[in-house]
Amino acid sequence: MVWNFDEPINRDGTNCVKYDLRNEIFGNKDIIPMWIADTDFRCPDFIIKAIKERLNHEIFGYSFRPAEYYRSISHWLSDIHGWQIEDEWISFCPGIVSALNICTLSFTRPGDSIIVQPPVYPPFFPSVESHGRNLVMNPLKETDGRWTMDFDSLSNLISEQTKMIIICNPHNPVGRAWNYEEIKKLTDICLKNNILILSDEIHCDLVLQGNVHTNIAGISKEVSDITVTCIAPSKTFNLGGLSTSSVIISNPILRKYFNKTIERIHISNGNIFGTVASIAAYTEGKEWRNKFLEYINRNIILTEEFFRKNIPEIIPVHPEATYMIWLDCRKLGMTGSELQDFFVNKAGVGLNEGSTFGPGGEGFMRMNLATTSSLVLKALDRIANAVNGIR
Repeated sequence: MVWNFDEPINRDGTNCVKYDLRNEIFGNKDIIPMWIADTDFRCPDFIIKAIKERLNHEIFGYSFRPAEYYRSISHWLSDIHGWQIEDEWISFCPGIVSALNICTLSFTRPGDSIIVQPPVYPPFFPSVESHGRNLVMNPLKETDGRWTMDFDSLSNLISEQTKMIIICNPHNPVGRAWNYEEIKKLTDICLKNNILILSDEIHCDLVLQGNVHTNIAGISKEVSDITVTCIAPSKTFNLGGLSTSSVIISNPILRKYFNKTIERIHISNGNIFGTVASIAAYTEGKEWRNKFLEYINRNIILTEEFFRKNIPEIIPVHPEATYMIWLDCRKLGMTGSELQDFFVNKAGVGLNEGSTFGPGGEGFMRMNLATTSSLVLKALDRIANAVNGIR
């Protein structure tokens, strides 16, 4: 099957956050939006077909998720990642951010401490603080463009109040696919101190060529017992608007607490079309995913070579996973607000400003490359022209 990722698709006027809110978010409706983590590619044909077939029934009453829904997820994880799970470990949640908040409510109490590793996906912070928990920062270390976990700092931060750590695996925004040795060190610390691991693995299917995703819960039975894993087809297959994700919990006690919270706030029904799309994605999506990753990899190479040849002041951090690229802009000598103004009003490109990801993000920008190569090149040309104007 051939899929055309070079096809430009006009998303204006579709109530699309990425495009239709450019003026509200950036104050400039003419920017090229390369920020929020969705893609500009047409949803795979096999998912569209499945949704249309369900749509043709013309009745959309209350529904449940069939056994096929759970089997498709467990088979995908086994086939793609070599992680063997039981169907009964899977719980539904409408989104990963919702799951983070539900886990905080389910597994911790007000006054407990929860560790995060910035710079990291911004919703991690309110998922802790908005519920009266103490947010503890364990910043990543950056050395010559490579980001790693600071295990010594992590060990020193742990107290009697520390109940949970939220891990981004693979990491957004720095693009690391944490390797087995790193995950093993992390889990050894958590086992020793009886700390629950909440692992956001929404980007697990977006590990790039030459890298491997390590499912934290797949390390051992002991680690699985203290790990809650969040996944979704939304980033890979561009299904964010269908609000369907999964939370995998092998520990029956933890799973019971999680499901009780889901039931208490009554968000377990989900979305008919999200269920259909998820089954189709995980059942038929392997070949499409491979082609998608090949295209993203080409966009990454294009971007890295362009910066090296034309804008050496900006150094892209080579991603091991995700379609986001973390740009080191510190040589431009600007503050975060100055960088945001420069990219929006001088370059005409909308990116995520690094300090919003927490400590360590200052001087960086996050750029979404999940669009046509022609649009990537257009954005890069704009950035080059803007940098030339301040040299």
